[in-house]
Amino acid sequence: MWEDLHPLMQSWPYEPGTIQVRTIQGADGSDKLQLRLDLGILQMETAGRPDGQHPFGCESLLEHFEHISEQYRAKGKGDLFKLNSEDCLKLQQEGMQYHHRYLAFFQLQNYEGVVRDALRNLHLFDFVDLHAEKSELSGMFQQFRPYILMMLTRARAMLALEDKQHALAIKHIEWGLQEIQSFLRETSPAEGLEQNSELQFLHNWMKEIERDRPLTPREKLRRQMQEAVENEDYERAARLRDALDELR
Repeated sequence: MWEDLHPLMQSWPYEPGTIQVRTIQGADGSDKLQLRLDLGILQMETAGRPDGQHPFGCESLLEHFEHISEQYRAKGKGDLFKLNSEDCLKLQQEGMQYHHRYLAFFQLQNYEGVVRDALRNLHLFDFVDLHAEKSELSGMFQQFRPYILMMLTRARAMLALEDKQHALAIKHIEWGLQEIQSFLRETSPAEGLEQNSELQFLHNWMKEIERDRPLTPREKLRRQMQEAVENEDYERAARLRDALDELR
């Protein structure tokens, strides 16, 4: 077996400052994701756990712990199930795999994949928050919630924009802004809202969408009427007002 990876990496040079992702067909015939890093190439499965492992016969370590939690709950001892620091560290490492994959999916414009993996990691955060034996362990995960909410929002909004549903895209962004703001108010000082990069990005992006989206016939008439008033063309403004009333 040829074990030197240098020829493979040489055929796909690393470009600093860019996220390099591609899809290849694996030896088993299924699609694989490859992420180019400075020291090599990271390969991931497109479904299930990204590294293709099945810890304890489950799709993921999270699923394994969920089964244990359900067993405790079935015996009426749900409150006794706790995740210790080692459990949380392993779950965090697994969560990073999904993090790398949804970033790769986003780069490939596979927004359904981004939504799936982002929701999965948010579910992980909620599970750890519910069962971690110490609140600090939950904080290891929750610190990344604003970023994941931003990526989930971007993916949902992009899916809407692909269907030219600008109003729906804006609704998705408004949801993301509200979720991030609610989280920050509970966990951070008030001044953190103004400095949060995820909120700033979503605010700016929403303004761009609102500015560039196609106008409805009513919005076009309203804008033309406003321009006529500003130009003191009151006769034209009156005609446009009448046309607007007819649309109503």
